[in-house]
Amino acid sequence: MTVLITGVAGFIGMSCAAALLARGDAVVGIDNLNAYYDPALKKARLDRLAANERFRFEKIDVADAEAVARIVGGLPDGTAVLHLAAQAGVRYSLENPGAYVETNVRGQLSVLEVVRHHGGIRHLAYASSSSVYGGNTKMPFAVEDRVDRPISLYAATKRSAEAMSWCYAHLYGLPQTGLRYFTVYGPWGRPDMSAYIFTRAILSGAPIPVFNHGDMRRDFTFIDDIVAGTLAALDRTPGSDGGTEAGSADNGEPPHRLYNLGNNRPERLMDFIGEIEKACGRKAVLDMQPMQPGDVKETCADIEASERDLGFSPKTTIAEGIPRFVAWFRDYHGLRTPECAGVSAIRPRNQRRFHERPDTRFERQSRRRRCTGRLASGLEARRPLPVAGRSCARRRPRPGCGGGGTFRRTPGRPDRRTFGQPAGRRHRGL
Repeated sequence: MTVLITGVAGFIGMSCAAALLARGDAVVGIDNLNAYYDPALKKARLDRLAANERFRFEKIDVADAEAVARIVGGLPDGTAVLHLAAQAGVRYSLENPGAYVETNVRGQLSVLEVVRHHGGIRHLAYASSSSVYGGNTKMPFAVEDRVDRPISLYAATKRSAEAMSWCYAHLYGLPQTGLRYFTVYGPWGRPDMSAYIFTRAILSGAPIPVFNHGDMRRDFTFIDDIVAGTLAALDRTPGSDGGTEAGSADNGEPPHRLYNLGNNRPERLMDFIGEIEKACGRKAVLDMQPMQPGDVKETCADIEASERDLGFSPKTTIAEGIPRFVAWFRDYHGLRTPECAGVSAIRPRNQRRFHERPDTRFERQSRRRRCTGRLASGLEARRPLPVAGRSCARRRPRPGCGGGGTFRRTPGRPDRRTFGQPAGRRHRGL
């Protein structure tokens, strides 16, 4: 089978592509590799897929209908489409609302149109979000619950995408399945998600922002469970055995279903942080903050329909999943041991600058020298070069030179001795 995956360089997109390739399917992936977070992580994900001859990648913006039509037009009949491209993040939607409408609404419409005109696409599965449940207080969240009161623009765009898909299923009989994901985490996860933010902060000694003073619960769901549920939904085309929102028996409704994919086991936020502390071998510095606009206090997925129709059965607890994520984080950033993790700007190991490389010997020497210019992580940097056009005399005799001259550093040039300074200034020290 051939599968088109939009957002293939994303966290869930790459993970699903790897699973499809592993079982023998061909994957055509598209992504615009935008800079919402570090594109180097997206490219590293693509590198994992590129070695497989059954994988093809095209750099395309999903909102570019003509470019998407060109790719979809070349796909064989019977192809399935997994539409995962989206502008993610609840809080960022308050800063850049236009990006959410462009990708999550216009992008959804673009995919629907090209799939409709192709005529031979077997099934379109697309990503939705638990955010559509808004401020609902009834737990657990069920697909039949009211979702017309979103509390963030991100949630509003995701619900809009669901409504458009239902409409296309009704008008054109286009088989579709929407998947409401609940707080996905795991190896290769996004840097704007809590597991990544907390792990990075703990390893670098920075404070962790803890919203609502820690009084929150989330249905954290490990990536392996999400991939299993997503592929099960992709393989099960709605239509012949019913098409209602919850996937119940055939009642003449359009071939469109919605499923929750969550752990059905909400965890306290402070317990989640505690597991990361154990995996990192360090205590977190907590920065207690109030609830953020657009956020919700608790999420929990009702997965009865997903269990019944898809065989979805999440098994990974945070006690199992968090150590696996932290191990990946250390490996990806070249932080082999907790002692080597104190870096201010954590980068992939092939991108770190010299003074950011984890080296405990260098760290100890730097502390003894008491250099200026401390990094935010606690690792001291080398003395910065002076501003162009100026020099900074260290006013210390060069060792072995009998005290003759001072030691200067000039931008772009090696350190050199200079003469002509008043003798009384030669030995004043630093």
